[in-house]
Amino acid sequence: MPGSPYTDLDRPPLDPRALHRALVVPGGFWTRIDVRRETGSTNADAVAAAGEGTPEGLVVVAERQTAGRGRLGRQWSSPPRAGIAASVLLRPGVAVPDRDWPPAPVTGYGWLPLLAGVALAESVLLLAELPAELKWPNDLLVGGAKCAGILAESVPSAGNGEPPAIVVGIGLNVTLRADELPTNPGGLPATSLRLAGAAATDRDPLLRALLRGLADWYGRWRAAAGDADECGLRDAYLRHCATVGREVRVSLPGGETRTGTATSVDGAGRLVVDTVDGPTAVAAGDVLHLR
Repeated sequence: MPGSPYTDLDRPPLDPRALHRALVVPGGFWTRIDVRRETGSTNADAVAAAGEGTPEGLVVVAERQTAGRGRLGRQWSSPPRAGIAASVLLRPGVAVPDRDWPPAPVTGYGWLPLLAGVALAESVLLLAELPAELKWPNDLLVGGAKCAGILAESVPSAGNGEPPAIVVGIGLNVTLRADELPTNPGGLPATSLRLAGAAATDRDPLLRALLRGLADWYGRWRAAAGDADECGLRDAYLRHCATVGREVRVSLPGGETRTGTATSVDGAGRLVVDTVDGPTAVAAGDVLHLR
């Protein structure tokens, strides 16, 4: 049957009911798992939900994205059911008394895409049994090639004085074949879990592990009032980070570049680069690993 999700048996569809039963549980963080057969962008859908006042804990998952969002306005599409395209809605600036979560300061929001990266790397290591690494600020690498991207977007409050909501989107290549891989503008080669020799490529347990890990790290970070050192997030990120210790060239949003050795990630989640002019903390930019 044309358009059937079972035409490619290597890429079975997700089961929305099973995901809901597994993840939307009493005392759990996730409140709704919205699985869509096709959408332009899960991030755009979650941003729209945030603007409508939807509480945090929403997950939007798409079996196929036609206009996925990347950094600097880049877009891409993906074959149906070949990867994980998911976005989550977070409201870190709102206190949650039932969980003893104080508001996290806006200055710490830069850690949220890095937090998602740690959860993703741990999930890939556990289930796919691949040595995943993180390239600051938003890429997951397997064997030096890009296997996933992460994008965080801020959603301003509706004039009620509350801090912005944050939508974090994750796109993971799971069963893409070589002729289906996207071309990365930065020149970094792409791969998928299957091409890298993953022990498992079932999207259902991968998505469950990712969301459970993300909820766990977010809970730790929130309980520590957004302090990445206190909750252990900074140490965990540095363990997985392939950028720190490398010679890098950073292209800044304003068009300038910085070249030097990436030495650390600071308390705000910024990459610290030791340049000829001294240490520079970079909050946003495209990073190229030179060697």
